[in-house]
Amino acid sequence: MQTHQLKTLEADIWAQLQRASVDKHHEWRSPVLVTNGLVNDARANWPEARTVILRAVNINPKQLTFYTDSRSPKVKQLQANPNAMLVFWSKRLNWQLRVKVVVKVKTEGEQVQRTWLKVSQSPSAGDYLSASIPGELLKNITERNLQNKPHFAILIADIIAIDWLALNRDGHQRATIDDDGFQYLAP
Repeated sequence: MQTHQLKTLEADIWAQLQRASVDKHHEWRSPVLVTNGLVNDARANWPEARTVILRAVNINPKQLTFYTDSRSPKVKQLQANPNAMLVFWSKRLNWQLRVKVVVKVKTEGEQVQRTWLKVSQSPSAGDYLSASIPGELLKNITERNLQNKPHFAILIADIIAIDWLALNRDGHQRATIDDDGFQYLAP
């Protein structure tokens, strides 16, 4: 990567994130979300990681938005501890982003209703109308959702810091972007 491109790195990162939120083929469309396991869970003290779909990007304030089933384990985990990490990888760019976030879970209110109206008209609406709870043992599933009540939640991730890594044969580059500004690091 050339020096003049490094000067525009933060803008380039935001441009790629915005593109990923609308381009289903962009590699950053499906990052890995890492949360903390619940204390009273058998998997306590272990990180929980899963792929999520980036739905919206807001540069000011610095937020990323995702949708999920409100009954999924990640919702309870984020309600107990909203600190999380998102990991994005792009083979095309040879860029990795590790993004520290604090996540708000919204399950009701005007924003949720407005967004659900749009989602309910899409093929993915069934994901939020399922009778089964995500991660539930199949032998425990019963017909609980006969009225087709949506189990829809919005995850709003407030960005605390971005750790950028570019892999390059001529030498890797790394930088962080946080409240202290932009800093280059040893790769």
